[in-house]
Amino acid sequence: MSIPFIDLKAQYRALQPQIQERMNRVLEHGQYIMGPEVKELEVKLQDYTGAKHCITVASGTEALLISLMALDIQPGDEVITTPFTFVATAEVIVLLGAKPVFVDIEPDTCNIDASKIEEKITNKTKAIMPVSLYGQVADMDEINAIAEKHNLPVIEDAAQSFGAEYKGKKSCNLSTIGCTSFFPSKPLGCYGDGGAIFTNNESIALACREIRVHGQSQRYMHTRVGVGGRMDTIQCAVVLAKLERFDWEVKQRQLIGQRYSELLAATAIDLVNLRSDRTSVYAQYTVFVPDRVAIQKRLSEAGVPTAVHYPVPLNEQPVYKYLCCPDCTPIAQQVAKRVMSLPMSSDLSEQHQKKIVDQLYKHVCS
Repeated sequence: MSIPFIDLKAQYRALQPQIQERMNRVLEHGQYIMGPEVKELEVKLQDYTGAKHCITVASGTEALLISLMALDIQPGDEVITTPFTFVATAEVIVLLGAKPVFVDIEPDTCNIDASKIEEKITNKTKAIMPVSLYGQVADMDEINAIAEKHNLPVIEDAAQSFGAEYKGKKSCNLSTIGCTSFFPSKPLGCYGDGGAIFTNNESIALACREIRVHGQSQRYMHTRVGVGGRMDTIQCAVVLAKLERFDWEVKQRQLIGQRYSELLAATAIDLVNLRSDRTSVYAQYTVFVPDRVAIQKRLSEAGVPTAVHYPVPLNEQPVYKYLCCPDCTPIAQQVAKRVMSLPMSSDLSEQHQKKIVDQLYKHVCS
């Protein structure tokens, strides 16, 4: 039997009564847009992260876009980020007419290399946007120190790291703004699109709230340019139900991630490194392999699904090539050829996990 890459069905079966009850409440009161579950979720997410403000939005992409708009990013501005991420990170910058400036990554964590950021800062730089990749937070202390020196805001793209900790603090409450995604495959996912913005800054929070409802300060009074960026009530209801066992899910993901690392320790397979001062929620469990296409084919034939996050750095994508030559980010270029993600979810059984590692060892090391 094939192993699911992400077992959302098992999660639903475990939470079915709570999810159905939550969704039924919305169907009964009929407030599908900005219903009471929206505010309830925002308060609970504030409490979870420790951030003063949470603004739910339509997706992780909208969270990034609205955050940049709240910071008044303009055409011609520059935003420093990583080329090794999902396209949305750069996409939102370009949509506003600004320029993503790509900084290479660390070879062992695949996160942005903080030591290479400052050299890319110019008088056009208006923000720094690190990505907390694979569920592990980037080097936020070093990044925040650089940003403070140059009076720049920092947006943590935490689409993959909600629930992770960095030096005892939660992801999404580590910088000027934190943005996350509730896409179904995320550690905390809804049943469609959804996302959230976190900040401790009152004026930024107000701007984000207004921007997400077409720039309205009150009904039909538009004080700024905005978007239709609300997270709908039913999706908030789903996340509220899933929050009930989220702490358990995070612990399970960490146990499964640790077990993967222990099982793979005896092999010659290179792993993404987890720094000792932070945790990961393992949005993906990623390894480095040679001859990836052939290995993926053999694993698939053995009933083991895999994925690649990400096969092509953004500065090699056809639409963004003009921004930065690939040779400017050689580590990202090399890593993109070798990364491969293994099945990961809180309900992954030890039996399935051993099968995955056995097959991986068989096809990589033998």
